[in-house]
Amino acid sequence: MKFSDVAMSLKASEIRELLKLTTMPEIISFAGGLPAPELFPIEDMEKVDVEILRKEGRQAVQYGTTEGYNPLREKIAKRMKSAFDIDCTFEDLVVTAGSQQGLSLLGQIFLNKDDIVLVESPTYLGAINAFKLNFPKFIEVPTDDKGIVPEALEKILAENDRVRLMYVIPEFQNPTGITWPLERRKAVMDIMNKYEIPVIEDNPYGELRYDGERVPTLKSLDTKGNVIFLGSFSKIFMPGFRIGWMVANPEVIDKVVKLKQAVDLQTSSFGQRQAAYYMDMFDLDKHVATIRKLYGERRTLMYDCMKKYFPEGVTFTYPEGGLFTWVTLPEGMDAKELMPKVLDRQVAYVPGGPFYPNGGNANHFRLNYSNMPPERIEEGIKRLGEVLHSELGK
Repeated sequence: MKFSDVAMSLKASEIRELLKLTTMPEIISFAGGLPAPELFPIEDMEKVDVEILRKEGRQAVQYGTTEGYNPLREKIAKRMKSAFDIDCTFEDLVVTAGSQQGLSLLGQIFLNKDDIVLVESPTYLGAINAFKLNFPKFIEVPTDDKGIVPEALEKILAENDRVRLMYVIPEFQNPTGITWPLERRKAVMDIMNKYEIPVIEDNPYGELRYDGERVPTLKSLDTKGNVIFLGSFSKIFMPGFRIGWMVANPEVIDKVVKLKQAVDLQTSSFGQRQAAYYMDMFDLDKHVATIRKLYGERRTLMYDCMKKYFPEGVTFTYPEGGLFTWVTLPEGMDAKELMPKVLDRQVAYVPGGPFYPNGGNANHFRLNYSNMPPERIEEGIKRLGEVLHSELGK
């Protein structure tokens, strides 16, 4: 068989491959960005499903519009204001099969071969994989503990005329956990407005803040309609639903809807109703508050355990929210090469190299703290610390 260039370029996602480890009960996995399954409202959903079928019956499992189920779109638009300070109507958004589909669709409508995508350094591996299908070039904008460095961003834009898109996660970034302060957000937006470049603001973790005050989103600061906001129910509800959304200007929404018609026609009719009915019948804000409490405790526990068990010379971030912390090993160490020794101790993490689209930076790894219970977090970090002590002692 003769496959297309896209098919021949495909590689297995390192994160998805590592997620296979989570099916092995003996592994203490800090690898995937998995929510805590004990918080999934299964009993509530039994009532939701019955109510959907009682009220809408066969219509609930019929085809629907590509844009999405209007009652859900209206609820999302309302939540955009309360949770993200973004004014929009249901017509400004389209429901997607998770944020990942949003990334894939946007890559296809904006990128041709050799076009340039700007990203943080490091950035979300899923976005890299989605954009790679269009064969762009990636420029990693220098990034510090406050996000993208404005001066470096301006220099890159001044020197490159094929920049078509910038992708960022200003809130509890994946993989580092850092959050951009307001001043940095304003500075970046001023530059992007000057150059009229579309900005994808990926915000799957924005409601999961454990410390500090909420910071305005880029979309709420957007005066020119250049910011495309991606949201998701995966981290605040249930990830297996694959329900996300995109808020953008009408021109972008029109292109996305037409492309989505060709890709999958629509997002699940029943799944969209499940999200909408749950928001009618139960208190999603209360549910999110429960998530925040549990994850905040696990974040603090993991951080305290790393301080206790990791050797000197190994540093790590203290995220104000989200699901991840980022570990930096001394220069010269390779987290991927270290992985077999860690797996021998039945612990898993995600090596940091793949989060850099242009390679290098092997001395990092990402840890997730949302999925494992407290006793396994402490035991896993202790085992990981023992491996690190052994390696650094050589």
